[in-house]
Amino acid sequence: MDGVKCQFVNTNGITLHVAAAGPEDGPLIVLLHGFPEFWYGWKNQIKSLVDAGYRVIAPDQRGYNLSDKPEGIDSYRIDTLRDDIIGLITQFTDEKAIVIGHDWGGAVAWHLASTRPEYLEKLIAINIPHPHVMKTVTPLYPPQWLKSSYIAYFQFPDIPEASLRENDYETLDKAIGLSDRPALFTSEDVSRYKEAWKQPGALTAMLNWYRALRKGSLAEKPSYETVPYRMIWGMEDRFLSRKLAKETERHCPNGHLIFVDEASHWINHEKPAIVNQLILEYLKNQ
Repeated sequence: MDGVKCQFVNTNGITLHVAAAGPEDGPLIVLLHGFPEFWYGWKNQIKSLVDAGYRVIAPDQRGYNLSDKPEGIDSYRIDTLRDDIIGLITQFTDEKAIVIGHDWGGAVAWHLASTRPEYLEKLIAINIPHPHVMKTVTPLYPPQWLKSSYIAYFQFPDIPEASLRENDYETLDKAIGLSDRPALFTSEDVSRYKEAWKQPGALTAMLNWYRALRKGSLAEKPSYETVPYRMIWGMEDRFLSRKLAKETERHCPNGHLIFVDEASHWINHEKPAIVNQLILEYLKNQ
């Protein structure tokens, strides 16, 4: 991508691959991707943020693409994932950062905002609830059981990796809609994603984020008192119920929720102009 420079940054005992763009003296925005993406998942947001004067960094999070993939499920507990990002923030700025996260990246962002708010100015969460809402609401809400059933499958060793590799990563491809939505993803995009998934050890590391859940990754109850936030939610998300979004807004008083029609879990790809507008509007007006 034009204007994006990639580098390797040491943080929290590992090395992360980081895409960086924008003026080095601009306010820092950290973009955190989810499963099964990598930094490139923010390709539709980076230029808009840079043009607005922000310094933007988008890491491949621990276990993804070109970043380190430490062995062991315990290496992917959410406290550890949070500390990776704290290390990045402190290397790129002496000020507080704005963190924008989608899916698992949003979970890390929420956790950071709830447990170490001194590092954040604002939070924008895209189609991801507060982690404690996810933990407490899901067992009591059967529709979310069904939406989250794939998480139980991911707990098995080796089998999910084998199935995800089948037919040239067909399952992951279909999850995002890489091949069947040519208006959103070019052939170059498809190649980039599959190259990331093929990195040695990547699939196991990516799945270990889910496997760490059974080892108490979210055992600690983080505070509902967070930094100021905006939550953006595609109404047609087939993985996460709107109830999770509403419950997050109800429990977390320092922000607000915006629903977007005709958008799914992958709203940052489907509605980039709307997402970018909602991000910049919030950052400029709050």
